[in-house]
Amino acid sequence: MSRITIEDYSPQWPVEYERLKKIYEQHLGHLAADIQHVGSTSVPGLPAKPILDIDIIIDDEEKLPAVIKILESIGYQYAGDLGIKDRYAFRAPSSSTVAHHLYVCLAGSDSLLNHLKFRDYLRANPEAAVQYGSLKKQLAVAFADDIDGYVEQKTAFITGVLERSGFAQDVIKEIALQNRKK
Repeated sequence: MSRITIEDYSPQWPVEYERLKKIYEQHLGHLAADIQHVGSTSVPGLPAKPILDIDIIIDDEEKLPAVIKILESIGYQYAGDLGIKDRYAFRAPSSSTVAHHLYVCLAGSDSLLNHLKFRDYLRANPEAAVQYGSLKKQLAVAFADDIDGYVEQKTAFITGVLERSGFAQDVIKEIALQNRKK
């Protein structure tokens, strides 16, 4: 496991996202309903681990096998749902020039809405983004070699944002459980 490193926002992150998005659009065509840059690297000014998070959105789970096959053909390794309903993870090709996490999410799913609502809240509330950036920096020092501890300690902030964004309590509780230290 590598050390957790938080970097200042880089204007290169959205550029790299757009480059990857074009690759997905080229290969997936009509299978992808949308492609979104999510996570901390998608919020201008927010410090982050220098790893992009990208969601490919499909509107029908029956498209998943075809999407998996295509992504595998361009070097991605399918990793399953990793315990998150309606969110399917892929490991980036070793040849990738940018660190990134790729997910295929079902349109309208709680896992997708979690990513989008959290991102949108931080984009619309710069003070919250500053607070979150400070928290991430503190936790990266305190949990430098413990990604599970780092994630667990961010959970209260994340679930607070999701609550303010209108998420149902049962969904928030499930997200908190998923973020518990293993």
